[in-house]
Amino acid sequence: MIERAGRREDGTGRRLSAALALVCAALTLSACGNVGRFEQVAPTAAAAPVKPNRVVQQTPNSEREHERILSSYGGAYDDPKLEALIGKTVDRLVAASERPDQAYKVTILNSGAVNAFALPTGQLYVTRGLIALASDTSELSSVLSHEMAHVLAKHAAMREDQARQAAVVTRVVTDMSTDPDLTALALAKTKLTMASFSRQQEFEADGIGVGIAARAHFDPYGAARFLTAMERNAALKIGKTALDPRAQDFTSSHPATPERISNAQTTARQYSSPESNERDRETYLAAIDNIVYGEDPSEGFVRGRRFLHPKLGFTFTAPDNFTLDNTAQAVIGVREGGSQAMRFDVVRVPAEQSLGDYLNSGWMEGVEKSSTEDLNINGFPAASATAHGDQWQFKVYALRFGSDVYRFIFAAKQKSTESERNARETVNSFRRLTLDEIQAARPLRIKVINVQPGDTVESLSHRMAGVDHPAERFRVLNGLDAHAQVKPRDRVKIVVD
Repeated sequence: MIERAGRREDGTGRRLSAALALVCAALTLSACGNVGRFEQVAPTAAAAPVKPNRVVQQTPNSEREHERILSSYGGAYDDPKLEALIGKTVDRLVAASERPDQAYKVTILNSGAVNAFALPTGQLYVTRGLIALASDTSELSSVLSHEMAHVLAKHAAMREDQARQAAVVTRVVTDMSTDPDLTALALAKTKLTMASFSRQQEFEADGIGVGIAARAHFDPYGAARFLTAMERNAALKIGKTALDPRAQDFTSSHPATPERISNAQTTARQYSSPESNERDRETYLAAIDNIVYGEDPSEGFVRGRRFLHPKLGFTFTAPDNFTLDNTAQAVIGVREGGSQAMRFDVVRVPAEQSLGDYLNSGWMEGVEKSSTEDLNINGFPAASATAHGDQWQFKVYALRFGSDVYRFIFAAKQKSTESERNARETVNSFRRLTLDEIQAARPLRIKVINVQPGDTVESLSHRMAGVDHPAERFRVLNGLDAHAQVKPRDRVKIVVD
């Protein structure tokens, strides 16, 4: 993954096209991880066989992949209650699988993204964002059994040639360019490519996974319910914009989520019986109570249209109708409809170089030198410039905050009074956090509560903190459709700070 905003990166040799491509690529990559495609990461060499003692056999490649995954997804999330629940669930699934001798090790990742994937060695990964979205153990078991199926079916081994080809592409780009943005774009494209399994592989993994879960006496319909939840969650996260990757044709590499839901339901009917209908909702809700929800504040986080970084001590607010996403390299914002976008990141600029000179130093093509203007933003030295591309118009700002220089890149398909105002107001909102704001910055958490008489979806959603679309998000988190209502004594999840 690419560096998180707030960490330094080299600033030489960037191009206008790379800046825009990274805005779009980062949005697409983030969204794809939440659409329902469980990602399997394939090392470039085959893993060593699993030992009979059920301990996952590490290889140099798998160890490197493991470290890369941890660094990309915020490290491991330590929660003994969750680890115990997942361990018991995996044991049941393994016993019901065709390969009870296959060893698995599950790592919970400290990421609010909704994602899960596996290494061919049997190392499974689930994010706490995925765990928070699931409503019961049967839904979580559907994810784990799906990833186990990819391991059992040796799908990663079938893709080793593709992994090597992708590595060659990345190496060529790295060797030919000193531009870290271009290199990051190549890596992002590689990740997108490697995240894609064939339709046959996905259907095979779904079918095997539902069968394993059913034989372990979990509700076989858990997979269909969770795929539905992920689709609804993705719609809330990214909206129906022109850049919505779910609107693209996935049929070349992935079945569309509705198709997977339908197939999962069809497969579940084959296994439906009184013995295989356990959802284990109460145990699951007890295990996830108080789990961190969303982003880790220590790495910066989004609250509505506002981005805050308590560790670095600053905040800014995006324009109306923008959705912010804190990706691994930058904060990305996209306007509803996709006609405007923004990127916020940190660059390395020598202390002796003026910000105006930096904007005109060649890292971006199409910059109008005559448009360069020195500014003062809330006491911080800054500079701005205008740039033109074939299809997008850019307004770029560089702002010095302490020893760091932060960069705002605003892109609009057509320059307008609104786009100019959006850029200006966003940059002018950049300021230092107060001590009270830094001390008050704490993670959101899932709290499990009992529905009381008189409670409704609307009243309970008003108790949700720090989330957009609270009523819709409450329904998604609790597996409630658009017309379902809560009843007294129901146990439900809400988000609190």
